[in-house]
Amino acid sequence: MHPNPAFRQMPLEHNLAFAATRGFGTLALNGPDGPLLAHVPFVIADDGRHAAFHLVRSNPIARALAEGARPAVLAVTGPQGYVSPDWYGVADQVPTWNYIAVHLRGPLTLVPQDGLKAHLDLLSARYEADLRPKTPWTTDKMDAGALARMMHQIVPVTLEIAQIDGTWKLSQNKPDAVRLSAAAELETAGLAPEAATPAALMRTAGST
Repeated sequence: MHPNPAFRQMPLEHNLAFAATRGFGTLALNGPDGPLLAHVPFVIADDGRHAAFHLVRSNPIARALAEGARPAVLAVTGPQGYVSPDWYGVADQVPTWNYIAVHLRGPLTLVPQDGLKAHLDLLSARYEADLRPKTPWTTDKMDAGALARMMHQIVPVTLEIAQIDGTWKLSQNKPDAVRLSAAAELETAGLAPEAATPAALMRTAGST
C-alpha cells in the first residue's frame, strides 16, 4: 500500500465493494522457501467477513494449509495507467503511475470438502449473472460422475477478512487544475482502454 495518506482516504466499505466487484486477485502467504502465490477468482460473503475461493489440491498453498490456518493477503488490483509529467502543465514534475489496489488480510483456512459444491455454485452464479440474458450455467448440467472427479481435484478455502487496506492513487496530491489536466491527456493518449477508467476517476478525486 502506498504510504501517502492522500491515497488512503477511501472508506473500508468502498474498498471492500471494489474487491467484491473485481472478484479476482493474487493470494499470497509465506512458504518455507519464500512467498507462495496463487491467482484466484473469489466471492465475498454478504457480511463482508470472508472471501471464499478454491485451489487445485496440488497447489503449494493448499498443501501448506493442511497443517492449519496461515496468515495471508489477497491483493486485488484495478484500473491503472502511466501518467507523463508533461500532462500536468506545470514545471518540475516526474513520471508516475496511477492505480487502484485493495489488500484483504487475515487467516486463511481450508474448508471441509463437503462445502465445495455450495461454493462452486455460488461462484458460478456470481459470474454467470454478468452474462445475462444468457441462460446461466449450473453444475446441474454436468454428469454427476464427471463433476465428482473434477471436484476431487480442488479444495475450498476461506480467508477471514481481518484487515482491509486500499490505495486509490489518482493524483489527489496535485492541485485540481493540474490533476484535471493530466486526466484529460490520459483519456486522449491512445493507450489501452483500461486507461480511460483511472482518467475518469482522477476527475472526481479530491486534491489535498
